Amino acid sequence: MADTVTEAPAVNATMNETAANATTKIPATPEGMAIAYGSLCLMAVIPIFYGAVRSVKYHTDQRESGDKPETMSHKDAAMFPIIASGTLFGIYLIFQIFSKEYINLLLAVYFFFLGVFALANLVGPLFSRYIPAAFPNMEYHLIFTQGKEKKEELMNYEFDRKDILCHAVCAVIGVWYLVKKHWIANNLFGLAFAISGVEILSLNRISTGLILLGGLFVYDIFWVFGTNVMVTVAKSFDAPIKLVFPQDLLEKGLAANNFAMLGLGDIVIPGIFIALLLRFDVSQKKNSKTYFYASFLAYCLGLGATILVMHVFKHAQ
Repeated sequence: MADTVTEAPAVNATMNETAANATTKIPATPEGMAIAYGSLCLMAVIPIFYGAVRSVKYHTDQRESGDKPETMSHKDAAMFPIIASGTLFGIYLIFQIFSKEYINLLLAVYFFFLGVFALANLVGPLFSRYIPAAFPNMEYHLIFTQGKEKKEELMNYEFDRKDILCHAVCAVIGVWYLVKKHWIANNLFGLAFAISGVEILSLNRISTGLILLGGLFVYDIFWVFGTNVMVTVAKSFDAPIKLVFPQDLLEKGLAANNFAMLGLGDIVIPGIFIALLLRFDVSQKKNSKTYFYASFLAYCLGLGATILVMHVFKHAQ
């Protein structure tokens, strides 16, 4: 998931294609925009809430197993906007030099595999729970080592037939995304990336989160309002690192193509901070989760304000 989060700030923008390119799109109806904006808000808050809850169990399991989860330090947080800026501008230059079709073809194959595994990791427990007991299950153990005398373990993976079935179903969704690039398949992968990112990525302390969010606040202002780089990349980067929802769904149904979009960076980056606050609340061993609910409410209000400003001024945020 590190790759996803590294690239997520590249489309860390909230926008709609009507506002960004009003001359080539039929204006959306008020009803269509309300449905699209409401759906994007719902798809943003669910990964944060669910991912934060999962992060508590994930980090507890890590501590109990003796594995120390990788965390972001103050230095990492301070450098992140700079690294993200270099990545964003590099992607922008690549799209200016090379054909967008070939680049997106390579990205589609890469995110096919990444998305299948992320989605399978998310829905795997549901498969295990609801597959009938009569299913002919069988467990497997895959081990890869290198060397003859002193063997070094490269992979140690246990799975069963339920896992194989789960990955097969997710692969079907992946093929659907590869062939059709349908917005529903895009969102399934995007939601899986977002939940996994919030669950696994970790900040070491609240002050680190403040440095990260403060730096990305300046980063967003410069790349969205100071240049056209962010919007150009967001519209050219055809990969499931953004959630989309059609504003013309009522007119065209599932074939709708006038999308509002929300970059995964706008979900994962605040999400890992909110997840940290939930883990802090849990560590206090109190019944209340004051910090978590306060920050979650603040995120909802901030997202709502962003969409309102975008709608009024017709500019990506």
